[in-house]
Amino acid sequence: MPTPYRLAFLGFGNVGRALAHLLEDKRAELESQYGITFQVTGIATGRHGRVISPEGLDARAAAQRLAAGGHLDALPGLHPASALEFIHQCPADVLFENTPVNHASGQPAIEHIRAALSRGMHVCTANKGPVVHAWRELQALAAENGVRFFHESTVMDGAPIFSLFRAAIPAARLNAFHGVLNSTTNLILTRMESGESFTEAVRYAQEIGLAETDPSGDVDGWDAAIKVAALITVLMDTPFTPQQVERQGIRHITPEMVAEGLQAGYRYKLVCRAKRTPTGIHASVAPEKVPASSPMYPIAGSTSIITFQTDVLGDLTLIEKDPGPQTTAYGLLADFINAVRQPAA
Repeated sequence: MPTPYRLAFLGFGNVGRALAHLLEDKRAELESQYGITFQVTGIATGRHGRVISPEGLDARAAAQRLAAGGHLDALPGLHPASALEFIHQCPADVLFENTPVNHASGQPAIEHIRAALSRGMHVCTANKGPVVHAWRELQALAAENGVRFFHESTVMDGAPIFSLFRAAIPAARLNAFHGVLNSTTNLILTRMESGESFTEAVRYAQEIGLAETDPSGDVDGWDAAIKVAALITVLMDTPFTPQQVERQGIRHITPEMVAEGLQAGYRYKLVCRAKRTPTGIHASVAPEKVPASSPMYPIAGSTSIITFQTDVLGDLTLIEKDPGPQTTAYGLLADFINAVRQPAA
């Protein structure tokens, strides 16, 4: 017999809405192949209301309502006053926590996840803050309550990075990694290769929804730094913060520098690096002149790449081409399936 699961969404922006559509698209497959059925019992947003319905909600219709400028408070059901009230009142087995990232502290997402795990909910998130600032604590709390805390979508969207080390290559020791992990800066630098100014390239990234209104998190390297910190924290089992990552952004890169690089046989990339050393882990985010011989050289537009160096496999490289909300949503879907199929540690 299929096992039913009650799902709650905390944060229902582009990724949450994409996940709502993906779940419906995969509903028959989830039941036939994995024995999973589900109903959505709660949706909460920061600015467009919250609603809880134990009888079930049409998440796809809710996504369409919000896309059209509607409000969740207009739907029948309970309407809690805060995110924590939503977590405590919503009858759910799985929480998708996708509120905005706080690079400095991971809050309030850490509190959200603590509350959900303590209530016996599995938690799947695309939020990097809790992974960087509270990963060990949250993993211990999940184990204590017999549930899972998964976060595949925090780095490279839906590409299997954390699950790769968790399941596919057990006992592999990660010694170093490098790659291009920020899609926005890679797109900006690619556009500058065709002659656009930095400002024009940033504006284009904003117009297509890749860059925020304030692009500083991307262009100053903070998004890349927190991804590096998350990878070190989890895969190298060493607590690490974005502030510990040596960081330089791309604001000083000019179209003239980019053109000169192409003529000389290299391309500018914002490269993330981390390596174990005798004195600890050294990590950096900085623009580099990437030669044509590097696997990073052909990575253009919003495509990402990472190369892992382990003690057993040598170099192992993953590439994700032109990700978007749908690929991030897939990472959350995969986390959901893996969380409910695997016994808690």
